[in-house]
Amino acid sequence: MAVAQDHAIAEERSSSPFWTVARRDSLVGFLFIAPQLIGIVVFVLIPLALVFWYSLHEWNVLANTFTYTGAQNYWMLIEDTNLLEVLGATAIFSAGLVVFNLSLALLLAVVLNQKLAGIAIFRTLFFSPVVVSLVAWTIVWGFLLQKNGGINGVLQVFGIEGPNWLREETTAMISVIVVQVFKNVGLNMILFLAALQGVPNELYEAARIDGAPRFKQFRRITLPLISPTMLLTSIITIVGSLQVFAQIAVLTQGGPGLSTTVLVYYLYQQAFQFHFFGYGSTLSILLFAIVAVLTFAQWQMRKRIVFYES
Repeated sequence: MAVAQDHAIAEERSSSPFWTVARRDSLVGFLFIAPQLIGIVVFVLIPLALVFWYSLHEWNVLANTFTYTGAQNYWMLIEDTNLLEVLGATAIFSAGLVVFNLSLALLLAVVLNQKLAGIAIFRTLFFSPVVVSLVAWTIVWGFLLQKNGGINGVLQVFGIEGPNWLREETTAMISVIVVQVFKNVGLNMILFLAALQGVPNELYEAARIDGAPRFKQFRRITLPLISPTMLLTSIITIVGSLQVFAQIAVLTQGGPGLSTTVLVYYLYQQAFQFHFFGYGSTLSILLFAIVAVLTFAQWQMRKRIVFYES
């Protein structure tokens, strides 16, 4: 009896078509995500593996040699006397950019969320630097921040002698941060503005009936409800601040000294100016580790700072 049942089941399976509805749906799904998967493998995973492989070698392009050195490049990280100063400059730049960018973006979003005549024009003006070419934007600011540039020209009208903004340690980093903030603040402003417009007006009306002042409404209603957007913008801004290169290369070239030499620019110097490709690859691994750790830490904090998370 059992043998007959097994035989019947085997015949039923053999007669059933291979391309079932579930399998066809799965194939269609895989075909849709295949371009993205191929892109990740080709442009992310393979380059990342190659960078790690290069970090174990010393590649001299001029002498056409490729020598295995093991962990020697990683020991150079510990022995590099400039690395701590570079990491310090990177931390200062990232912290300054995140604080000023997010604060200004949220302030502009709150102001531009008001129903005033002609407010759409101001929204366009504040967002327009985002779509301007990064290099062109930086070059223009480079001329404005020169000793005899436009910024000091305006200050002279008020009897103030401005410094050489990009050639003094006390002002170079501030100048680079301000240029970057003005360039990208419009993007976060639009994200915050969309989040603010998604907050139900009924909550504000109930708070006003209870006598809550505007600041308390903002702190107890607005901030919790836009916290997912705040998490998103903070991750985007932090990761972007750790990858800045063009602004440093055009404005200060990392100077004066190492005061504005962030990790990406230091990596570029080691690999493409000094031709230490192995050590440059090791610095790339360090940068990847820093970005991964910060992103993971922010994601883990979402349960505390994001209202919708339980």
